[in-house]
Amino acid sequence: MPKVKSKGQIKQQSQEPVEVKLSIKEQLAQKREKAKARKKFIQYTSAVIAGSALLGAAIAFALEPIMGVAAALGITCLAMCFKYPRPALYAFIIYVPFGGTVTYALGGNSLLQLAKDAFFIPASIGVFLFCTKYKQRLILPQATRVPFIILMTWMTAVLIFVNGSQQLSADGEQPILLGILGFKAVMGYFFLITCIYYLIRNKSDLYSLLRLQCILVLVCCSLGFIQYMMLKNGTCPPTQGTGDELFKASLESRCFVGGSLLYSPQFGVKRLPGTFVAPWQWGWFLISSAFFSFGTAFNDSNFLWRIVGIGSLASVFVMSFLSGQRIALALVPVVVILLLFLTGQLKFSNLKRFLPIAIGLGLVLVFLAARNPEIVTGSIENLQGRWQASPPHKMILHQLEWASNNQKGIFGRGVGRATNAARIFGKTQLVETYHSKVLYEIGHVGLLLLLGLFTVITITTFKNYRSVKDPNLRGYGASMWVFIAFISYFPYYYPLDVDPVNVYYWLAVGIVAKLPDIDRQERFEKSTEDTLNLKLTKKELKLLKQMENAAKF
Repeated sequence: MPKVKSKGQIKQQSQEPVEVKLSIKEQLAQKREKAKARKKFIQYTSAVIAGSALLGAAIAFALEPIMGVAAALGITCLAMCFKYPRPALYAFIIYVPFGGTVTYALGGNSLLQLAKDAFFIPASIGVFLFCTKYKQRLILPQATRVPFIILMTWMTAVLIFVNGSQQLSADGEQPILLGILGFKAVMGYFFLITCIYYLIRNKSDLYSLLRLQCILVLVCCSLGFIQYMMLKNGTCPPTQGTGDELFKASLESRCFVGGSLLYSPQFGVKRLPGTFVAPWQWGWFLISSAFFSFGTAFNDSNFLWRIVGIGSLASVFVMSFLSGQRIALALVPVVVILLLFLTGQLKFSNLKRFLPIAIGLGLVLVFLAARNPEIVTGSIENLQGRWQASPPHKMILHQLEWASNNQKGIFGRGVGRATNAARIFGKTQLVETYHSKVLYEIGHVGLLLLLGLFTVITITTFKNYRSVKDPNLRGYGASMWVFIAFISYFPYYYPLDVDPVNVYYWLAVGIVAKLPDIDRQERFEKSTEDTLNLKLTKKELKLLKQMENAAKF
């Protein structure tokens, strides 16, 4: 971000415009700085690679070659991400939708599902050190500080008193480690808000991040479409077995990308995982992507990128039908309609932008439906059958009642006791709705504290995006806010517990938290008025100073 000019500089410039040119001495100084930075990068990278290779060779000699290679790569990744947190955060965001494909392409070890944290954890440590050095705010938005600390205190108490007491009488289990993973599942990516806040330095960074999301959606949906065609054409065999095996997703049926897959065309049943570990994660990726794609389709400042946004939104609709994901098929159209109303796109003033998008998207969907009527009717009938067999509202009420009746004291059953990813450290209970899962683990008080934090986040992000004057930024903020409010209180299944929603939720909060600062920054930089008309308050001057420090990240 360019350094904000003082009032005197603005006044002088308005009276006598001058073209600023760097002297030869200043140009040479810039070249020396760049050369010095390159030299430091090469030295650091060489040292990291050499050290990782030596340690990896030792591990390979003592244990197994593959363990040595994994250790060398892991240490290199951790060291580079710690030193260069900005590229690490981008790598983290890119890796999230491909994590399932990478995991099973490399053998399916459950620890590989945590590989994305090799990007996030060292990068977040780098952000923490940056905030400490430049005295920047660490917990964002600022209004979440108190409810977050209270919730963390409660969960820590549960970890100590419940998981700790279980550890004393554990038989082959590790309740403390189970609790740590459960802790991570609930609040592990909260600090991503701060990381994204400082990752986005200006409007250009914001657009780059949101455009990257659209590209990832297009790539993942394209890979998912190839997966579907390979199954349909027989390149990949359908699900094998007898009885119930023909109706359950399995790794034996894995095809091209992703993990567990179900494809039994003789019974009209398919559950494709796309690039993710399991089919239902792919469904929630499609639902989440509808929000990001919608934002770009309607609010990007560049016409060509709005076309890309329309393409990514169309691909989400197509894969919602082809993948056999009932929840995506039900929610993606609802999400788009909800966004049209809540973001103000149906206003008369926006019709010139809305109608081309609606017509283009409608033609694509009508064409695909006409070419594949059996897929559309089969998907809708499947959704209706599932709804009738297990009505969602009854399932939600049953889960809440069950979790409430299975309490042991006010602290719940222990952090992680309903976290499926933590089952390697002890016995866990499958709870299929998120709020019931939290209730089971940390009790009624813990659930209320979590809902309190979500409520503060929802209210704060609403105020943030409503304060933005730029129409494009405001539109993006509205899309992200609807996503935040939707996920915060959505009672069906547990999307906040696993990829990708457990990342995208905090990513959206970080984006909206930054929007007011970007909006102010844009208005300050465009202003060429004199000191009397500029009227910068002490609060605004303090904000400008914070923005200058944030730009150093």
